[in-house]
Amino acid sequence: MNKKPSALRGMLWMILISVLLFWLPGIGPLIAGFVGGKKAGSVGSAIIAAFLPAIIVGVFFFFFSATLSGFPGLGFIAGAGSFVMALTGIGPMLIGAIIGGAMAE
Repeated sequence: MNKKPSALRGMLWMILISVLLFWLPGIGPLIAGFVGGKKAGSVGSAIIAAFLPAIIVGVFFFFFSATLSGFPGLGFIAGAGSFVMALTGIGPMLIGAIIGGAMAE
């Protein structure tokens, strides 16, 4: 019983595998992107699935780090740094997603 491919399924797989393989810098996100790209079903869906987790996590840290620090200014700066770090880590995942999406078509 094969489920229909979708960007949401690909995104969930990418998040799960990224969390499990966090200790493999570069290769962990590449594997997560490849598996998520295959689950997404196409290159376009795989690219969307690769960008959404980084953007969601970055925006979450950006807005809620002020709550964690107690100082809005400091939390805002820390959140901006977290947002940038989330976006810079997307490179290997995006490469893997494109390869996985191309193999799924």
